[in-house]
Amino acid sequence: METGTGTLARKVAQGDRRALAQAITLIESGRPDHRARAEDLLARLAPVAAGRQVLRLGLSGAPGVGKSSLVEALGLHLLGQGLRVAVLAVDPSSQRSGGSLLGDKTRMERLSRAPGAFVRPSPAGAQPGGVARRSREALILCEAAGFDVVLLETVGVGQSETGAADMVDVFALLIAPAGGDELQGVKRGIMERADLTLVTKADGELLAPARTTRGDYAAALRLLRPRAEDPPGYPLALAVSAREGTGIAAAWERIAALAAWRRDNGIAAGMREDQARAAFRAEVTAAFLARLAADPALAERMAALEAEVAAGRLLPGAAAARLVAAVMTGVGA
Repeated sequence: METGTGTLARKVAQGDRRALAQAITLIESGRPDHRARAEDLLARLAPVAAGRQVLRLGLSGAPGVGKSSLVEALGLHLLGQGLRVAVLAVDPSSQRSGGSLLGDKTRMERLSRAPGAFVRPSPAGAQPGGVARRSREALILCEAAGFDVVLLETVGVGQSETGAADMVDVFALLIAPAGGDELQGVKRGIMERADLTLVTKADGELLAPARTTRGDYAAALRLLRPRAEDPPGYPLALAVSAREGTGIAAAWERIAALAAWRRDNGIAAGMREDQARAAFRAEVTAAFLARLAADPALAERMAALEAEVAAGRLLPGAAAARLVAAVMTGVGA
């Protein structure tokens, strides 16, 4: 007899968007009983997702760069190509409620209403890297639901926002023209992770500055050391306009070509394996911290060690070693 989780998994695999929304809500829940159901759901759907060839595209950039506008323009373009598109938009979180502050779904009205699209905003919470705690699991659910392309739009908090790059097949960095810091971070951080740099708002009065910015980035990218997972010509810089739709088709063509090259040369599979290992390590860390919070004795031990560190009586490394020993062998180590 089919269980409630089994029914939900079947509906998700059939492409039911309402069921997919319910499934993502379940995996994002912090309740222990919900987590058990979420693990069961993922165990049922992960093999389904693995059997489908889905392109994961991450998009990041500073606030105001036009991420939502570009995501909607790209999503509508993909729908026009006959592809089904899911968007996972990670929004900044309220420090008081933990809820989403901006709500990207309201800024993608046309895409949200399209029959072949699914748009889901999620609060980032305290998760670093511009993504939500369960973004990787949400990607799996979208793949299982039969979407051809999943767009992961990050919070947009700065140059350290590389969490999405560890979850996707292709990673794009969005840059606004004439921003005053066009070449900041070229040697470090997010620029080194980007496969494509897309200069947005390349229209009207900003067209000329956008072209100049694109040229600056193209020149800078040529100075970066070539990566083994890149074919000739990558990483690259392009100018795009969400308002006029110019450059969108060309950008998608280069994105799809890179994903296909990595897939055909066995690189994509290796990237997914590395991402799974990184996700495992992150879950181990999260589980360790959750145990500390849930165990009163361990929480007390951690607070005491924190006080010792704050007072300068104990070095952070030594305090951490004692806490790990307390977890492994029992409080009092």
